[in-house]
Amino acid sequence: MLRIYADALQMVRDARPLIDALARHDRDLASQLRRAATSVVLNIAEGSGSPGRVERVRYANALGSAREVRACIDASVALGLTRGFDLAEADRLDKVIATLVKVSRM
Repeated sequence: MLRIYADALQMVRDARPLIDALARHDRDLASQLRRAATSVVLNIAEGSGSPGRVERVRYANALGSAREVRACIDASVALGLTRGFDLAEADRLDKVIATLVKVSRM
């Protein structure tokens, strides 16, 4: 299992208040954020148990979902619906993205 699995799981916890806040104003965006955040964790787990090319594909899927998390948060802030991630939460998401960039291209 990648060491960032714990960071990705914490990112899901970090996103929960934003998902709850979004659900009051934009259920579709809240659902998209929830699905993208959980997809990161699920694809990391699935990739960890997969051989070769399949492993890289799962990590690439996790990377796409992590970038989608970032886009959902950016959109929610732009729409004035949430405050977005604080600095520590944003740094954690950046760490997850950076690691997934590396492992999906190995």
